[in-house]
Amino acid sequence: MTSSTSPSSTPGLARFNALEEHAAAAVLHEACASAEWGRRLLAGRPYATADDLLAASDAAMAELAEGDLAEAMAGHPPIGRPKPGDPTSSREQRGMAGASEELKAEMLELNLAYQEKFGHVFLICATGLTGEQMRDAVNVRIGNSPEQEREIVRTELGKINRIRLARLVEELLEELGEPVEEQDDA
Repeated sequence: MTSSTSPSSTPGLARFNALEEHAAAAVLHEACASAEWGRRLLAGRPYATADDLLAASDAAMAELAEGDLAEAMAGHPPIGRPKPGDPTSSREQRGMAGASEELKAEMLELNLAYQEKFGHVFLICATGLTGEQMRDAVNVRIGNSPEQEREIVRTELGKINRIRLARLVEELLEELGEPVEEQDDA
């Protein structure tokens, strides 16, 4: 699983690799609500590099069945309505935080129309996007077929999982008391 272009293992990744299975499953569930995705990542431990962990995430996401994708999507709140008290969804949806009340109302309408058509929340990797960009994306994607949208959702979930896994490894490093260079979500 190692890659010659990958950085060496970090202390945060080593800590993830060393977590007891139930603890590792819990932190993976925070990144993605799909139990199957989590099982696949657990089965791949230990990871030599963070890139190996991200590649395993990509591979697991590509192989998820429709029910597993639905389970993963169920862990995401609608755009414009982050889970109260959840710093992850608030951070990821930061582009909607300063949106006008008009844009927030428009997103609510679009979210409902999208959910009625596809049967699940509109899912997009919102990190670094403005409220207007998210609105424009839902306006475009609502015209997709269910099959097209399922593959777009799979891609967006993969992007979100990569961001969350990278943050997870950083947070485990911070818990060890190691200084971590702050990175912007954009």
